Amino acid sequence: MACTPTAPAQNAPAVPGARMWGGRFSAGPAPEMDRLNRSLPVDRRLWRHDVAGSRAWAAALGAAGVIDPAEAADLRAGLDAVAARLESWSEADWAAAEDEDVHTLVERLLGDEIGPTAGKLHTGRSRNDQVATDFRLWALEAVKTLDAALRDVQLALVEQAQQHVATVMPSYTHMQRAQPVSAAHWLLSHAWPLARDRERLADAGDRVSVLPLGSGAIAGCPFPVDRVLLKESLGFRAVSPNSVDAVADRDWVAELLFVAAMAGVHLSRLAEDLVLFASSEFGFVRLSDRFSTGSSLMPQKRNPDALELARGKAGRLIGDLTGMLALLKGLPSGYNKDLQEDKPALFSAFDALTDVLPAVAGTIRSMTIDAARCAGAVDSAMLATDLADFLVREGVPFREAHGAVGRLVRAAEALGCPLSALPREVFVEVSREFAGADLDSLFSARASIEARASEGGTSPASVRTQIAALLGQI
Repeated sequence: MACTPTAPAQNAPAVPGARMWGGRFSAGPAPEMDRLNRSLPVDRRLWRHDVAGSRAWAAALGAAGVIDPAEAADLRAGLDAVAARLESWSEADWAAAEDEDVHTLVERLLGDEIGPTAGKLHTGRSRNDQVATDFRLWALEAVKTLDAALRDVQLALVEQAQQHVATVMPSYTHMQRAQPVSAAHWLLSHAWPLARDRERLADAGDRVSVLPLGSGAIAGCPFPVDRVLLKESLGFRAVSPNSVDAVADRDWVAELLFVAAMAGVHLSRLAEDLVLFASSEFGFVRLSDRFSTGSSLMPQKRNPDALELARGKAGRLIGDLTGMLALLKGLPSGYNKDLQEDKPALFSAFDALTDVLPAVAGTIRSMTIDAARCAGAVDSAMLATDLADFLVREGVPFREAHGAVGRLVRAAEALGCPLSALPREVFVEVSREFAGADLDSLFSARASIEARASEGGTSPASVRTQIAALLGQI
């Protein structure tokens, strides 16, 4: 049954402000609603990507015959003018803009440049597929930036490792001295996790590189736009296969946040080692003045603030990931405004890492490792396993060898002397296989390191193999 309007539609008051909607509303949003809903202060950093996506969309509309070639050319030229204008904007210009979001801003400025033809740009397109496209374009650039920064920290670690293949130091388990290793081996133990971070980043990047543009608000585009051509022009790897999924998919955001959080955890563990090793209690490492700070009260203090901040940022990165997963878990299908919170999380993670990674790389490059202090921290008890290995080579089952050396350790503790200072008769009493042993060679830390020549071990040959492998990846 037909209804009769109480007043002509044309008499309805216009919704004030620059918005892409409003025809069915009789009033604009309340100031409180506008403040909550407005995303321009956050998504303004997508303006270049919005212009790029809009240029590609204008070309696709023209190629499909939805608009005529002259209009498509006007739209592209107008968007170029908008880009030039935004490139010159100051903070004051951005603060003065009252647009709801970056998409509305670009379209408004396009109207300033070319007039009513600007209204044809949004044909067949929704902000749902538009923002998903813009955000993915930004993320593809962010992946490259983060990969380069992770690579630089790896390279700094490898460069230090190349100088310390022969430097002996203790390794630790349960924060107790364990066995001697080369300092290079320890340094490379932090380079390999970053290699995994870069692998994960590249893998996630493949899933970022899926084009949602052409999905419309939820049901797809009603015009014969060539999405494969759009994919190629914007540099995406694939086209999204389902429009409902395409506008709501933020799995890739969660993946990138996981990569960021994992990298943050790896940086935090590296930082923790360096904070400990730079302390007076250890003294293995000296940090440069350029990456240290002082105390406002105590003149003697030398604080590893760059490393402590790296350690602290890891908590934020974990929080960004947790928040995104919580955001996604209860959403119904299709686009929901909750997803506006995706950008602050990923922008925050990106900003944190792009601040932290160069500072960590600089800290590593500029620090010095005290080889004598490292070697001095290796005591003879750390070679207990080598004594057991000697007995195994003499035919003693490992469990018996382990027990025999344990008795030697207990004897040294009882006498209050180093394991290497026990009289030979005590060794022979524990196991007759020690009778003809060269005990001095058994207590050589360098010999212990040389013996661990299996792939991935701490011997100089194994370490050089690791360095070559990492340099091949870097």
